[in-house]
Amino acid sequence: MIRFDVVTLFDGYFEPLRTQGVCRRAFDSGVVQLRTWNPRDHARGAHRTVDDRPYGGGPGMVMLAQPLHAALCAAQAARVAAGLEPAPVLLFSPAGRALRQAAVQELAASCGAVLVCGRYEGVDQRFIDLHVDEEISLGDFVLSGGEIPAMALIDAVARLQPGVLNDALSAQQDSFSDGLLDCPHYTRPPRFQDREVPPVLMGGDHARIARWRRDRMLELSWRRRPELVRELERQGRLDRADLRLLAELRGEARDDAGAAAAAGTSSGP
Repeated sequence: MIRFDVVTLFDGYFEPLRTQGVCRRAFDSGVVQLRTWNPRDHARGAHRTVDDRPYGGGPGMVMLAQPLHAALCAAQAARVAAGLEPAPVLLFSPAGRALRQAAVQELAASCGAVLVCGRYEGVDQRFIDLHVDEEISLGDFVLSGGEIPAMALIDAVARLQPGVLNDALSAQQDSFSDGLLDCPHYTRPPRFQDREVPPVLMGGDHARIARWRRDRMLELSWRRRPELVRELERQGRLDRADLRLLAELRGEARDDAGAAAAAGTSSGP
């Protein structure tokens, strides 16, 4: 069982996770548990204020440290009361480390985490310094708050739990699971608008199919995310067939660059 405790001002964001798609299976079976904690319930004063203007001036509001601290303490206490260890505290922030599948897999094998969803201009830095173990980002863009990244993380972790997917191999063949993008996929009919399914996929030779899929994964990754291929090469995780194909792809890239230079144009990065 893995449990997420989410500190958020907007509990309703997370209801679809409990009722829709494959995540619903995770919650129905109890393999994943989710509880939300609203800082407003732990705020002081008649108005239950959770934010204030930033010192030094500027636009927007900053989330107060006290309500976040109190909500976090309540979440950790509830985990201990349920027989769990206090969990690491993750904050979603543009300053955080980009989320990768390896981190998702590591979290999926743990007992969970406390996810803090910031809002407004951000969170009082003192709360971050005192309580946050890691800051996480989905990418180089800005959202209105941490709820959508939290949902993405919970979904990514939930689908890796036993019994959540109909076929356990689905998770093993996902993009990034072995460091590469996934290969193209096809289904019926065999011909659609003059486009045909590659014959190798209908030939029944499982060894050839596996090699074709591996080659397409390597090719797609090289063309769109070459840093993924370079990292596997650095780690020595490419076999001889991989390296032969990679040499061909690099040769094509050199030929394209040479043709572009001869034509007086740029071939891009």
